[in-house]
Amino acid sequence: MSDAALVEQASQGDDNAFALIMNRWQKRIHRFAYRYFGNRADADDITQKIFIRVYQKLNSLDDPGKFSSWIYRIANNLCLDELKRAGRRRSESLDFDNTASMPLNNQTPATEMHQKELKKMVQQMLELLPDDQRAVLILKEFEGLKFREIAEVLDEPEGTVKTRLYAGLTALRKKLPMQSIKTEYLNYE
Repeated sequence: MSDAALVEQASQGDDNAFALIMNRWQKRIHRFAYRYFGNRADADDITQKIFIRVYQKLNSLDDPGKFSSWIYRIANNLCLDELKRAGRRRSESLDFDNTASMPLNNQTPATEMHQKELKKMVQQMLELLPDDQRAVLILKEFEGLKFREIAEVLDEPEGTVKTRLYAGLTALRKKLPMQSIKTEYLNYE
């Protein structure tokens, strides 16, 4: 069953449909929040808040076909609000799961450890970016959204989204050599 059909059923009071939405989206939203905060406890808390907000506002969604953009917008806004409220600009180091986009071919234990270290450093550099650039990078590179979808999530023109992605990647390229990381891992040109 499509998200749109589940949203329609859930907005009419079908709790089973909402449970299916949660099951379908919980990992993605948790992963998104985890990349913002850098620890599971904060990601768990904000994920709960996101789904409470989704449940409360589901009737306000005009086009159920745009559910994915809508839920990411809620997630992004609540994550930013929480960062501002808590006064945190940087999060703890992350241990990456295998959803990161670095190539992992024919790994020896030493190579695998090097990749984990590299990913951790890239995440730390990502956390130094302004929130608007970080949001675009997370949505594009980790969540795999298209520019059009990111523009909907952030309620910004597509050109602004592309500019923020370019600015964020440029900033990362400048910071990474300071960490002795080859910028070939960020070759998006």
